[in-house]
Amino acid sequence: MKIFIWALCLILSNAIAGLPNQQKTPAAEIPPEYVIGLEDVLAVNVWREPELSLNSVTVRPDGKISLPLIGDIHASGLAPRQLQERIVERLKEFVAAPTVAVVVLKIGSRSVSIVGNVAKPGVYYLGSPMTVLELLARAGGVGSYAKKKNISIIRKEGDRVVPYRFNYGEVSKGKNLQQNIILKNGDQIVVP
Repeated sequence: MKIFIWALCLILSNAIAGLPNQQKTPAAEIPPEYVIGLEDVLAVNVWREPELSLNSVTVRPDGKISLPLIGDIHASGLAPRQLQERIVERLKEFVAAPTVAVVVLKIGSRSVSIVGNVAKPGVYYLGSPMTVLELLARAGGVGSYAKKKNISIIRKEGDRVVPYRFNYGEVSKGKNLQQNIILKNGDQIVVP
């Protein structure tokens, strides 16, 4: 049974590794309680008003987006539903009974980075929960000369930096799986 699960994980890892690392996050993966953040990409649709709709708008570093007629509106820190309500309120002076939909197209505000001996180092977006092993798969796998026992996860928690160890050999054999932690926004993975 363990061999079957391992083989299935390997097949899935190879399939995932072929995906580009800055892909769109399907709306189905966005949790309902999601809070919009900086660099998230949104679609804003105003029903029956195509000139007021935007297929793609990125949340700027100041936390705002710009929309036709109403200009800048704060988006960061709000749930999509809350942003919809604010847009509706601002549009009421221009449109009778506006109906607005806000969809998160890509999560750009939650990301992790991986550096070192992997095929595709870089920044990867956390569209859904991801473990260290899943990130390694997306990054094309661990290099043949990597020190697989000494992979580090560097996490900032408040004012302090907390390092975690990850032994690829153990986890890939189904041992000490507690080290295959769920990654958090801002985590940095170093593969020596």
